[in-house]
Order: sequence, then C-alpha cells, then structure tokens
Amino acid sequence: MIDAGRFRDAEARIAGMLETADNDEDLRAALEFQRERMRRIRLDFALDEAAAKAAVRKQAPDVSDAEFAAWDSAGLIERIEIDGEKRYFNRAVFNLFRLVPEAAARRAPPVRPFSQGPYEALHPHHEEVLAAAKDSGAISVAPQRVRITQSLTVDADAVPAGETVRAWIPYPRAIPGQQEDIRLVDSEPGAPRIAPESAPQRTVSLEQPAVAGQPTRFAVTYELTIHARHFDIDPERVVPAEIDEALAPYVTERAPHVVFTDAMRAYSRKVVGDETNPYRIAQKLFAAVDEIPWGGAREYSTLSNIGDHALHADHADCGQVTLLLITLLRMNGIPARWQSGWTFSDNDVGYDNMHDWGWLYLAPYGWVPMDVTTGQLESEDPALRWFYLGGLDAYRIAYNDDWSQPFVPPKRHFRSETVDSQRGEAEWDGGNLYFDQWDYDFEWQILPPAEHT
Repeated sequence: MIDAGRFRDAEARIAGMLETADNDEDLRAALEFQRERMRRIRLDFALDEAAAKAAVRKQAPDVSDAEFAAWDSAGLIERIEIDGEKRYFNRAVFNLFRLVPEAAARRAPPVRPFSQGPYEALHPHHEEVLAAAKDSGAISVAPQRVRITQSLTVDADAVPAGETVRAWIPYPRAIPGQQEDIRLVDSEPGAPRIAPESAPQRTVSLEQPAVAGQPTRFAVTYELTIHARHFDIDPERVVPAEIDEALAPYVTERAPHVVFTDAMRAYSRKVVGDETNPYRIAQKLFAAVDEIPWGGAREYSTLSNIGDHALHADHADCGQVTLLLITLLRMNGIPARWQSGWTFSDNDVGYDNMHDWGWLYLAPYGWVPMDVTTGQLESEDPALRWFYLGGLDAYRIAYNDDWSQPFVPPKRHFRSETVDSQRGEAEWDGGNLYFDQWDYDFEWQILPPAEHT
C-alpha cells in the first residue's frame, strides 16, 4: 500500500493491526516503522506541482506550462502520487537538469557545472597506482596518511534542555592492505566509546546533555594510513569459485534489498548470455549497470527493495547500483559483498562525498574490489579502463563492510539511515533524531610524510 502511494489505507491497516499486537513487540516495531517510512517519504517528496514548476523556472525561466507537462508526463521529473495527489521529489529538478540534455540546454546563464570527484574520470593517480603495482608486484600501493575529523551537530532545542543526546559517528576498521594504523586523536565530548573491530558498521558513540538555545556538537578526529589497491587479473586464470561455508552467505538472497526477482533474472540472462567465465560475466554485468546514470536518490529507508529500485529507475546513486550489481553477481554464483564510506581528494582540490562500492570473489585471486558507480574509465588501455573492477584509488575511507548491521552499543530507536552508515546517527530518550534535526561535516587533511614517520 505504501509503495503504491495508498497512505490512508496503509495507516488504517497499521492502526487495526496495532490493536491486536499487544504482546508482539517485533510486529509493533515493524508497523511503527512503516508509519515512520510514510513520514519520511513525505519529507522526500515535499514539493507540489506549483513548487516543482517554480524550481524548474528558477534555473530555466522561459519553460512553459506545456513543456513542464511534457517532461512530467514522460517521467523526467521524479514524482509519486500519495492518496491521489502528485508529490515531487525534492531533488527532482536537480536530476532533471543533470540527466536530461534537452532540459539542461534551457538553463539560464550563469550555468554552474555539476560537481564530480576528481577520480571519477581518468586521472594521473590511476596511472600512478598501476605503475607502482607493476614495479613492486604488490597489491597495496601508494599509501598516504590522512587525518579525518567528522562531526554531527544537533539543532538547538531539538532536544529538551537537560536531556541526554546520544550520537554515533562512523569510525574505520583496520583492513589489512587497505586501511591500517588507525589512531584516535580527539573527541568532543570526551569519553568516546569505540565499537570493536568486529563491528561491520563501526562507530564511535558519544553522549552529552542538551543545553537550551545551543546546538549539541559531537566530533571525532583520527588518523589512518590508506592504500590504493590493484589486482592484476588474468581472465583466463579465473575459474568458478568453490562455494564453501565462508562464501555461502555471499551468493544468496538477502531480503529486502537483494532478491532474485523474475525481472532480475530476465535482465541477467539478457546481459550475461551464454558466458561462463566468472570474470567476463562480472565485466558484462559491471558494464551494464555502469550504464545507469547517477542521480540524486531518495533516502534508503524509504525504499522497500533498493536493488530492484535501481533496476527499474532511470537513474540511481552509488549504493543503489552497488546493491543491484551485488544481486546480479550473486545470482550468477559469484560471491559479492558491500563496502562504503567517504571519498575525498588531495588537499588542493577540496572535494569529498559519501560513497558506496563493493567486492567480488574471483578464484584464484580471492576478494577483489569493484566500484560500478565510477565505472569504466575512458582509456584504450584495458588496465585503466577496468581500473575499478579489481582496483581502488587511495582517496577513500571505508566505514562499513556490510549493510543494515547493528551498532555497538545499539540504538534504542529507529535509525535515520537503515542501510548505510556515513553521516552518523543521533537520538534521545524521546526518540530518533532524523536528518532534518541535525547536520554533519567531514574534514580531511593528507599529512606530509614527515608527520607520520
């Protein structure tokens, strides 16, 4: 009902079920979350038609009602219907001008270009990584020491004065050959609680009382050494993996976001054809998913199946295409898993963004990385073209080696982000604090070699 936009019907059904679910806490929590999901969907789709039209004309003043209607009817301005009312996605206009050349050409000057990370296109760093790997014979190369400060600031008076605010800020695990030598430098406030290395979504938890009229700030600063990765894969050596107990979880469905639907199977057959080599299957699937253009995405907690959503949408973001590719690889017997965190640039460029990618298992090489969002690079050199199917740059930090995993210590209330963990989370005894009640920041500094010898 919710996915169909029948919110009134869903609310009536939820209310009725809650009346008979007194002793079933799991059912009550699931029903209450569906109520919360409807609230979040309304926040994501806050624009009515007049507001969406005004947002389009802010960038393209001469767009007529007929042109807007034509784009709208063609599905180019993302919207849903909630109880029969058109509601437009908050980022629909951003996506329209980013993804539709006809619309982009109508933007009035001055036209600001859409930002892109420096390593999303061919860059000297990619050549540096390949050369270092060739010269050394190593998989992990080009290490650099980075200092990170990540903060979360709850709005003033979002929590009553004197009440304790609890926050969870992402914190990296040590991953041999990828990120190592992690050292906590400082925290605000003190007494941080660092989750164990075994936590697949690792965090630092902090708490302090709210003060009337003042924002409540939490921050952690730490250093770590990050390596680029490159696996020199010979397709002729790749054989189907022997699925043992350790690999079995990575070739199965995992509802709700990794499900082998009929549509997913049909898409896989069309892309893979009669190919049997696991690496070449992975190449075909990687290239196909890479064709999906990047676009601003809904909050993940509002989507009932992210992989399926990416399959049917005309755009998707990094986590959505990663879950789609994971689903397709697993369906073809190729183990695949998740990783996510932040990407950043060198100190001069000043770019950073949340990012998701993954890993696949190729025998005899083992686990190798994949970043289908960055996708194929424009190069005649196959090693550069397929850099991100078996390699990673040295400008990313991983916080999560799985999706939808509990925090240590656990949250008491619903998470704002139920799948990923990049911005952080906050709550108090009265409930979760959603994204509209706090802000976050990510700062980095690449340290000169002399500062970390």
